[in-house]
Amino acid sequence: MQRRYITVDVFTNRAFGGNQLAVVLDAGGLSTQQMQAIATEFNYSETTFVLPPRDKANDAEVRIFTPVRELPFAGHPNVGTAFVLATLAREQKPRLLFEEKAGLVPVDVQREQGRVVNAELTAPQPLSRLSQVSADDVAACLSLSAKDIAIDRHAPQVVGVGTPFVVAEVRSRDAVRQAKPDAAAYGRVLPRDGAFAIYFYTREVLAAEAPSDLQARMFFPGASGLIEDPATGSATVAAAALFADLDPQRDGELKLTIGQGFDMGRPSILRTRVVKRNGALLSSHVGGQCVQMMEGTFRLAGEG
Repeated sequence: MQRRYITVDVFTNRAFGGNQLAVVLDAGGLSTQQMQAIATEFNYSETTFVLPPRDKANDAEVRIFTPVRELPFAGHPNVGTAFVLATLAREQKPRLLFEEKAGLVPVDVQREQGRVVNAELTAPQPLSRLSQVSADDVAACLSLSAKDIAIDRHAPQVVGVGTPFVVAEVRSRDAVRQAKPDAAAYGRVLPRDGAFAIYFYTREVLAAEAPSDLQARMFFPGASGLIEDPATGSATVAAAALFADLDPQRDGELKLTIGQGFDMGRPSILRTRVVKRNGALLSSHVGGQCVQMMEGTFRLAGEG
C-alpha cells in the first residue's frame, strides 16, 4: 500500500524556517510500533499520523510521535496538520477538530482568497502548575550560572496544557544564546512530573528580532541525545497560560508574539492569546503560518 505524506515548515512564512513536520495522510492500519519507526526515519522533531475519527462529529484522529516517543499533545504538529488538511479539503471549514491522547483539540483555520494563511489551536487542557525546579538545577541543565535564571516573576516550574514542560525565565538575550544542554544535569533533574524538556525564554529582545515580545529556546531528548526544537507550540502556549495566570488583569485577552529557533537558523514566530474572565483562564491558544515543502509516498515491507 502506498502511503502519502506531506512535509511543512510550521510557524514561519518562508521555506527552511520554522519547525519541520511530516504529516502521514494514509495512516490507517499502521501499528504503534510502525508509526514510531516511521517517525524515527523522518527524524523531525515530530511526525503526525492522520486516522479516521472515532466520533464522526470530529475531523480526524491525530497521533503525534517524536523520533523516540508518542506525545499526548503538541503544538506545531496540530498547526501543521490542520494547515495540510485544510489545504487539501474541498470544504472550506473554519475549524477542524482533532482527537488526541490529551483530548479534543480544536484548530481554527484562517483563509485569504481561498488560501490557508494561518492556523491556531486551542489547548486541550486547563493550565497545570506542578512542581518547581531550583534555579541551580535549571542553570546546570542549560550550562549557565544560577544568576542567569530570573525568579522575580516566577520560579522555574513544570507547567502544561496537554504536555508538561519546565518553563524558566533567563535574564538576558546573551545567556539564552550561550545556553547548551548538559546531558548529565538533564539526567539528574528530569523527568519531573512528566516533563522531559526545558523551555526557557528572555524578555530582552533585540531590535532585529521584533516584533517578538520574548525570545525562547527549548532542549529535549531526541534520537541522538539532547537536541533543540525550532518552535514548540505546546510549551509556548503553556508558558503563555502561566504568564496570564500570574498577570493581575482579571478580564481580557492577553496576547504575546514569541520568537524561537533564531539561534539555530530556523527563525519561528508563534502568536499566543489567553482569555481570562473573573481571574480564571478560559482558553489558551497558539498559532502561526506554515509553508508546504515536500510530498511523496512510501510503502512498508510486507504491505500490499
